Amino acid sequence: MMGFVKFIYIIFTFVIGFAFCSCKPNNKVDKIDSDTCVVDCQEINHNIVETQNGLKFIYPNFSKIDLVCGTMPTKNDNSVILVVEAAYTGECLDQFKHTNIAGDHVSDGKRYRGYKCSRNTGAFVYYNGNWKFCYKQYSNELDSAANYGGAAFAQELIIKNKELLKTPRKDSSKNIFRVLGEVSGKLCIVESDTIVTFGEFKNKLIAANVENAIYLDMGNGWNHGWYRAAADSIIELYPKTHNYCTNWITFYEK
Repeated sequence: MMGFVKFIYIIFTFVIGFAFCSCKPNNKVDKIDSDTCVVDCQEINHNIVETQNGLKFIYPNFSKIDLVCGTMPTKNDNSVILVVEAAYTGECLDQFKHTNIAGDHVSDGKRYRGYKCSRNTGAFVYYNGNWKFCYKQYSNELDSAANYGGAAFAQELIIKNKELLKTPRKDSSKNIFRVLGEVSGKLCIVESDTIVTFGEFKNKLIAANVENAIYLDMGNGWNHGWYRAAADSIIELYPKTHNYCTNWITFYEK
């Protein structure tokens, strides 16, 4: 009888241990050690990619964000998981200068002066592990980002708190559009999967429950970027056709 009870206890322990060793997509490490189950569940996907109603969503599983200026982050840096162009670039220059970036910006905790751009109606600000989508008056937030070692850039703010804003860009303009957005409290890169009008793109964002969205530079060459699907798998977003890009919103692994 005691042997049977011991057998039941072992089976019960195994089942419970197995149940707690499941791996969730958003967890980097979920390690359980026991006599019956030793599992090291590691995050495989650095970015979760979804499609919905003509939109592509890339959700980075990140620990830090920065605005990298001057030189695009290399794919050999395994800490980088997603890179896309952020603010506009003024002129196609052979040498980098911060004043060629549209609007004041914060990179690696330092504020730089950029050129004045009437299209910049808002800014994305990140520091102390938190982010903000700012509308119109955002200079103080850029200072806060610099004071706390964060990052920030200015661009066309499209959606603020689920409300469409008036933007300088005409709704009739056509392109493959891209934004840095927020859905259900999660940051994501969202782009149309084909050429659409800007008006269509904005309506698709609202229909997909995008809460906040700021435009990201696009166009031939400016749309180049990449993300890390896994440690040894890089997915490129459009070809690189020139070396004139100046700044990149960059996500680092969790």
